[in-house]
Amino acid sequence: MSWNWNSHGLPFLPGYTFRDVTKSAFHRSQTLDYRNGYALPRRPTVGIGQDSLLSEELIQQEISGLSFETSDVTYGSFDHSQYEDFIPAHVALNKKVLRFYAYFEEEILFSPEEVYRVRPVVIYYYLEDDSMCIIEPTVENSGIPQGKRIKRQRLPKNERGEHYQWKDLNLGMDLKVYGVKYHITHCDAFTKEFMESEGIVLNDPEQMPVDPYSKHHKNLQPSFTTPSEFDRMHQFLTMDRKVLRFFALWDDADSLYGEIRPVTIQYYLVDDTVEIREVHESNSGRDPFPVLLRRQRLPKKIKSETFPTCVLEVSKEEVDEFYSPKDFQVGETMTLLGRRFLLCDCDGFTKDYYQKNHPDVTMKPIEVPKKVEVLQDRKKEVPPYNGFGSLEDSLQNCLSLIPKPPKKNVQKMLENDHKVLRYSARLDSPIPADEGRRFILSYFLANDMISIFEKPTRNSGILGGKFLEKTFIHKPGSTVENPEFYSPADFAIGATVEVFGHRFVLTDADHYVMTYLESISSQIPFQTLDSIRQKLGSETANNQPADQNGEKNIAEPSS
Repeated sequence: MSWNWNSHGLPFLPGYTFRDVTKSAFHRSQTLDYRNGYALPRRPTVGIGQDSLLSEELIQQEISGLSFETSDVTYGSFDHSQYEDFIPAHVALNKKVLRFYAYFEEEILFSPEEVYRVRPVVIYYYLEDDSMCIIEPTVENSGIPQGKRIKRQRLPKNERGEHYQWKDLNLGMDLKVYGVKYHITHCDAFTKEFMESEGIVLNDPEQMPVDPYSKHHKNLQPSFTTPSEFDRMHQFLTMDRKVLRFFALWDDADSLYGEIRPVTIQYYLVDDTVEIREVHESNSGRDPFPVLLRRQRLPKKIKSETFPTCVLEVSKEEVDEFYSPKDFQVGETMTLLGRRFLLCDCDGFTKDYYQKNHPDVTMKPIEVPKKVEVLQDRKKEVPPYNGFGSLEDSLQNCLSLIPKPPKKNVQKMLENDHKVLRYSARLDSPIPADEGRRFILSYFLANDMISIFEKPTRNSGILGGKFLEKTFIHKPGSTVENPEFYSPADFAIGATVEVFGHRFVLTDADHYVMTYLESISSQIPFQTLDSIRQKLGSETANNQPADQNGEKNIAEPSS
């Protein structure tokens, strides 16, 4: 008993369907094939699982039935025409692309050579899905980012959501895409044939406009520069370390706060370069940067008349002529890089060079008027002494911003180390309480400083001790510029020593004072030495023990 698995007449209900257990293939037959790179349709002959197609059977049965029913006599012969195969659009229009040539104008800002630029593009229209792409041909060394401007997509036509189709394209029209207007000029042969087959009449093709910037550069006449026969090596070997120096005046009076400044112009014969240095004077208030123009070749004549005067660099190809020694004439005014310089004089080597090599160049030196110094006769005024520190320290603060310490006499310090002249003194004061105050004035021979010590007096109400530190004491009426200090020649018995507003009267001295003054009696006035002799001679009865230096015991007590 055999089962009929192909029960097509049974209803599709549970219990009426049977599964063919012998079937092993359930795939669907392929309907699309590729041949020589083209997609070709293929009508399936079998269904799923290699089953026969009902449509094919029905068609064949209907055709057979009609062939038996129709009469050739009544209706004539029946034409068994073949049905046309159905071809999808993505297959029929595959790899069919319309190509249009167009251009757009790009506006150029801030350029003296061009106002706009013409950039050609190619517009591709893909018929299979109505997509488009715009590609700009790449030009070598153009400096412009070129290539694919708009990738393949459906381009919007308006704000209502419509897109461009091939019916909207024609020659001589403007295609506005994303704010850029592309003007279509012509197309290829396939595009023209397709559009005409669809009943669209194309406009006349147009010529692609020429870019004005490219046209200008293509019409430039080629220029050739003949190599110079001048021997640079010979110039280097013969002119090395030979420099022409001119003394000139830079006329800068036209600028704000401008003036006429002296400069030196140096022309190096080894490579024809020029350097300008500014002559700085002391206390001029200017920064010490003497180089006004660094060493370089100065162009005298430039080929292009429209070349801007203010540029960073000028190449050798743009210069027709450079400055040479013939252009530097003493007594004449010349303009170098927009600045006027009056050549007043030159040095001896420059004069000899022009006499030997350029005797036709006239040299007329000009006497430069010397600048009148307004403050020449005016002496520097030193402010009065304010009482702080010593006079030397105050003077150094006026001479420099960073004061220097006064120089010391090292030899005098070594010879007179630990040598001190001591005097007894009383205070000359109108105050009655100062009557009984006694002081010891010490003069240090090593550095000419003076210190004052007050002897303590019982029940005086005044504490004794150090009255004045070691310091320089200048005489009354001395100035800061020429200070006069007290010396042993001024310390006579009975003399008055004024110390910062206090007056001290010398009443006595050590025996070492008389010994030291007698050793330098040629430098000490006779009145000073005689007063000390009389004072110490009258006190011989008071034979006080002397120390190892022969001093009397009037030194201040140790503190």
